[in-house]
Amino acid sequence: MKRIFIGSLPSSTTEESLTALFSQYGKVRSIELVKDLFSGHCKGFGFLEMEGHEARIAVSELNGRSFEGNLIRVKFEDPRSRGKKSRRRQNK
Repeated sequence: MKRIFIGSLPSSTTEESLTALFSQYGKVRSIELVKDLFSGHCKGFGFLEMEGHEARIAVSELNGRSFEGNLIRVKFEDPRSRGKKSRRRQNK
């Protein structure tokens, strides 16, 4: 199972519309659309999971494609950054 990051999504994006887009390339196992707490609109990014070979095809076909008026970014999630807050060193 591969976890995919989708960025530059329009605020009108719904889980159903995103599932429909990715379902062309295989079965979407799970989807997590990040939404604004107050408005309920999409914050511009989300994650979904697909099987490995289906995910690879979806990433290569959909990265840079127009979706609801925006050019979306589609890539595999970096497993090292999942759940960790980055800390930057400050040079003094």
